[in-house]
Amino acid sequence: MVSKTRLILASNSPRRLDVLRQLGLDPSVRSPAIDESWIEGESPEAYVERLARSKAEAVAETELDALVIGGDTIVVSEDRLLGKPEDEDRAVEMLLSLAGRKHLVLTGLAISGQDGTVSAVSGTEVRFRSFTEAEARRYVMSGEPMDKAGAYAIQGLGAALVAEIVGDYYTVMGFPIGTFLDLLLQSGWRYEFGSLSQTN
Repeated sequence: MVSKTRLILASNSPRRLDVLRQLGLDPSVRSPAIDESWIEGESPEAYVERLARSKAEAVAETELDALVIGGDTIVVSEDRLLGKPEDEDRAVEMLLSLAGRKHLVLTGLAISGQDGTVSAVSGTEVRFRSFTEAEARRYVMSGEPMDKAGAYAIQGLGAALVAEIVGDYYTVMGFPIGTFLDLLLQSGWRYEFGSLSQTN
């Protein structure tokens, strides 16, 4: 049967919302305040999955009849975690550290509902072409990098920085569709091309 459940995206990411709408789903949006501090000794995969779970569970505590989706994305380069840049100079620094090199994009997703929380991490390798500081500064001046992990958006102007990806494009965007569909099934739901239905 087609579900009447409410779907909530526990993220203020326009990219995640765009992907859900591309799938024909129209969630409401909540942006929970959680502690995003990295715990010493925590792997990048564990960190991004914990943040996704924390976001979903924070909203699910007060939205008991909804399916809540949490997500978080980080960039890992030479064992350094790159989140969102604090300012334009930091954005340029991040971009130059990635120029001509490979890096790993990790996206954690979680779904919380009445039966608990399921979560997973998807990783994609990205290689940037070589570019100059002047090019990096011109890109930063567009404003696009400022709210993006690693200071770029593959689905926007930042596509011009990318030489190659190995893995899932949507992971780099911040919402791996295949992972989402797997988590839905684990939660007892199935995607029906524009709607959701319960599997039991």
